[in-house]
Amino acid sequence: MSEHHAATESAPSFVRHCDVAVIGGSAAGLAAALQLGRQRRSVIVVDSGEPRNARAERMHSFLGRDGTDPAELLAAGRAEVRGYGVEVLSGRVTRVTGAAGAFAVELAEGTEIVARRIVVATGLSDELPEVEGLEEHWGRAVFHCPFCHGFEVRDQRLVQLVTHPMGLHAVPLMRQLSDRLTVVIADGVEIIDAELQALRSAGIDVRLAATARRVIVAAGGGFAGVELADGTRVDADAMLVGTRFHPRSGPVAGIGVQASAHASGMGEVIEVDPMGATAIDGVYAVGSITEPGQQVLSAAAHGARVGGAVAIDLATEDLHAAARPSGSATDWDHRYGGDAIWSGNPNGSLVVEATGLRVGRALDVGAGEGGDALWLAEQGWDVTATDISSQALDRIGAEARRRDLPVTCRLADANARDPFLVEEPGSAGAFDLVTAAYASIPRTPDGRGVLSMLGAVAPGGTLIVLSHDPDAMRAHRHGHVPFDPDAYVGIDDIVAELDADPAWTIEINDTRTRPAGAASAGRHVDDRVLRARRAG
Repeated sequence: MSEHHAATESAPSFVRHCDVAVIGGSAAGLAAALQLGRQRRSVIVVDSGEPRNARAERMHSFLGRDGTDPAELLAAGRAEVRGYGVEVLSGRVTRVTGAAGAFAVELAEGTEIVARRIVVATGLSDELPEVEGLEEHWGRAVFHCPFCHGFEVRDQRLVQLVTHPMGLHAVPLMRQLSDRLTVVIADGVEIIDAELQALRSAGIDVRLAATARRVIVAAGGGFAGVELADGTRVDADAMLVGTRFHPRSGPVAGIGVQASAHASGMGEVIEVDPMGATAIDGVYAVGSITEPGQQVLSAAAHGARVGGAVAIDLATEDLHAAARPSGSATDWDHRYGGDAIWSGNPNGSLVVEATGLRVGRALDVGAGEGGDALWLAEQGWDVTATDISSQALDRIGAEARRRDLPVTCRLADANARDPFLVEEPGSAGAFDLVTAAYASIPRTPDGRGVLSMLGAVAPGGTLIVLSHDPDAMRAHRHGHVPFDPDAYVGIDDIVAELDADPAWTIEINDTRTRPAGAASAGRHVDDRVLRARRAG
């Protein structure tokens, strides 16, 4: 698993593999990803950063989070899913091809994600009525949901623009919010006399067969009402409008996911069954793209329910196949299945830190193509090279045999149960040197991968960990490589465990330029270097 971030500048577009690709990082999409991550599924969320409620300053009716900035909720959600190894990538999906088990998700950046299942969480786009100036006030003084934003404009002068018969259903709610309500019913919207009389008897100012022409702007630039086509002015502090809505489903249209007319007649949605499944096998949809009336809370709940359904679907398929696959292993096997990616040289910072240590037994965690493990063996170490990829280990083993070097290859996932125990009795903590260079260990809330590495170090032994500078990784996202560093264990996580254990002494915790001639030094040249020693 090591070195994968240090690809050369000329590397081609990358292909990733995972169990589930979630298209859209909405509350619904993140809730689905959380369920799946907790079921040990490999998940990649691709988010273009265009939520439906982007204009809203606050979200409401979300129990425990009422009044929260929507961006704050999404940031918390991303942190939570990353805590289970879920990756959240910034990008735009342009096309999905393939079928259940092997969907190909193409990103505008030139990357492809191969996924067994797809969850569509891209939401809806809202089409506002053609009223001059309306767009500028959308999401603030102009809103479309009395439940989402009505309380904040209570007792103010309100105007409701009704352009479709379904819009009349919100009138009683608006009247409950304020007794200063004007309802503008557009030409062509039919209303029976009895209903009209009921509205007027309730004190509502109703304007029939009227067309709103433009928004009236106050001296300070704020919303001040609406001017009708006949020149009549309706002064107001806030305005409710009904929008037409359209699903952002273009990327999945090519595999047959089609929009259907919503019962309201105001737009289209993606039809799903109670568990979120679309008409296309292996494709699910969550959130407002399936029901425009969902608030953030209900959308998140829908995502959680559907995420659970996808987890059951995958687990049942794997049971009948008598398999317990790891999406991460598939990803790495694909990368190591072709020509060598890197130079074969050892990582220069490892050479610097390991030179001079007393030779003994060494464990290379996430050995990748084996440059570090083979170099250690050349220095006289008895090396155990571990990786989640059997393809990587086959390559290391063949090279070790060719060069007659003492390298034992073991398939191991750092987050598995006791991944680094050797077979001799009482051999826990059996390695004089444990090293991990750019190893990709998915995060877990209990830090199992970190504890497994630390537990493998013998008393008096040394731990050496190398990683790329995380700030540079977040800034560049590795250009051609879609990788979310926050979904993986970092040196700061390891340092926190070391600081909590008096048996450990941190000797080096630094950021430095990678030594010249080191493996794959072309792109990210600043490394975090950690060296620690366990008390004897």
